[in-house]
Amino acid sequence: MDEAGGMIQLTDNPIHPRDLIEAVSSPEIGAIATFFGTVRAHNAGKSVTAVEYHAYPSMAVKKLEQIAEETRRGFGVDRIAIVHRVGRLSVGEMSVAIAVGSAHRRDALGAAAYAIERIKQTVPIWKKEVYADGTAWLEPEPVFGASGSNS
Repeated sequence: MDEAGGMIQLTDNPIHPRDLIEAVSSPEIGAIATFFGTVRAHNAGKSVTAVEYHAYPSMAVKKLEQIAEETRRGFGVDRIAIVHRVGRLSVGEMSVAIAVGSAHRRDALGAAAYAIERIKQTVPIWKKEVYADGTAWLEPEPVFGASGSNS
């Protein structure tokens, strides 16, 4: 993605939120919405010690680019940055980050929420949780239900 449109990355390095914010900033931008997903310590009643993210890199980047473009068109936002980590992450580490720059807050906020849901549904990135007593591969999350409460 070009400088004017934001950035897309799949990386095994730590995510730096400032990089995403800079990628979507400009004098025309009046709102920047962000979403940061982190590795949590508990899931489904189990203590999580780490998470491993595995991806099909070329396909994952292509899908992230498609999501950025459909988000840009659908919400009329100017810029979007998406970075997703792969590899083994410890509890508290950032696994995914999204920044959306737009003239108005409502568009930016809606676009960020839409982008993370599409990433979870369609990008070939697989998540394996690591526990003290074993591991488990997690299924992709369902689309927001009527209650809008997905964790």
